[in-house]
Amino acid sequence: MDTDLLESIATSLGNLEDSGKIEELVNEALSNGISLMDIVEKGLRKGLDFVGKRYEASEYFLSELLFGAMLMNDAMEILEPHLRLEKVENKGVIVLGTVRGDIHDIGKNIFKMFAQAAGFEVHDLGVDVEPETFVKKLKETNAEILGLSALLTTTRSEIRTIVEQLHRAGIRRKVKVLLGGNAVTKDFAEEVAADEAALDAVEGVEVCRKWAKTK
Repeated sequence: MDTDLLESIATSLGNLEDSGKIEELVNEALSNGISLMDIVEKGLRKGLDFVGKRYEASEYFLSELLFGAMLMNDAMEILEPHLRLEKVENKGVIVLGTVRGDIHDIGKNIFKMFAQAAGFEVHDLGVDVEPETFVKKLKETNAEILGLSALLTTTRSEIRTIVEQLHRAGIRRKVKVLLGGNAVTKDFAEEVAADEAALDAVEGVEVCRKWAKTK
């Protein structure tokens, strides 16, 4: 029965059904005593994986990906009071933000929700973030991953500056740097000595999962 209910949550989210239906299923799962970890991992995250695969197959587009993230956010709001009592296994800590001079955040926000669903603790610094702010937050949180988003090509130099500041602060070897956004490519990531560039939020979370397994 529990398996069927979790599968219903995954299917509903994967099919982008309305949030009311998903909330009803999540509340039913809580009433049945299903653990938060199972609800998140075997229900919600599995549903987001369906959305991600359909996005990669061009069956869903950015609007559907964003809607899926919104549905996930609605479900997580229901679980939030319970998360204080039962901690979902943490796979790592990510500091995230859009670089200085850029105020775009849709892709960043999608990645954040996907990463949280995957079990990462995400500290989102927002948009137009100063390089020093990233370094300070990394030191405060001991985060293993820094996610940098840049949509405007004019802000790519900011990424180089941030990587250089990580070296000067003596924490570069402790932090994996993940780039995202239309302004970056895998070649550019190699050029500025970042660890990886993700073409979309789905790939970005997969990269973080891979890093979490090897730490």
